[in-house]
Amino acid sequence: MTVVSVIVGSTREGRFSELPAQWIKQHLEQRPGLTVRLLDLRDFEMPMFDSAMLPGIPGRQPYANEVVRRWTEAIGASDAFVVATPEYNFGPPAVLKNALDWVYPEWQRKPIGFVSWGSQGGSRAVQQLRETSVELHMAPIRNAVHIPVSAIYAHFQGKADEIQSILQASDPQAGAMIDDLLWWANALKTARASTA
Repeated sequence: MTVVSVIVGSTREGRFSELPAQWIKQHLEQRPGLTVRLLDLRDFEMPMFDSAMLPGIPGRQPYANEVVRRWTEAIGASDAFVVATPEYNFGPPAVLKNALDWVYPEWQRKPIGFVSWGSQGGSRAVQQLRETSVELHMAPIRNAVHIPVSAIYAHFQGKADEIQSILQASDPQAGAMIDDLLWWANALKTARASTA
């Protein structure tokens, strides 16, 4: 089975993040041969990156922090990722960047896709995340889902039906992103197995 983890990229009170994360998770669960997990950063309250040893240093010892160890193990056990992220001030939330920075070899040679929202559909946060993922030796997927800012306004006004309509309008983009993600997931999983 291919393991795809959906990362909820915000921990803010009253966040919108759970809705698009669950929506893309449901899309993934309709595909055969997948185990789909939700990795909510609220469940991984990691300190700001403060390790004396960089995560990519060969021979890195297990992390002393138990939460960081659990996070690293969850990333290592995954074959592909979809990050559900808001855009804050032209970039991703600090908690998400911190979660990326704590891990290094466990991210490598795995694909990553993005579902974003905010001004310009969160596209600027995704652009920064793509650059970070390349540095982590990942394969960022070109196709992404950019949810319009009207969904956030509907969320804060309690308009659940309107949010559902907006998300359903993004179903074709979700399908295209997932198609690409799974192609890369299978190709890279095969390649990783052949060099293990």
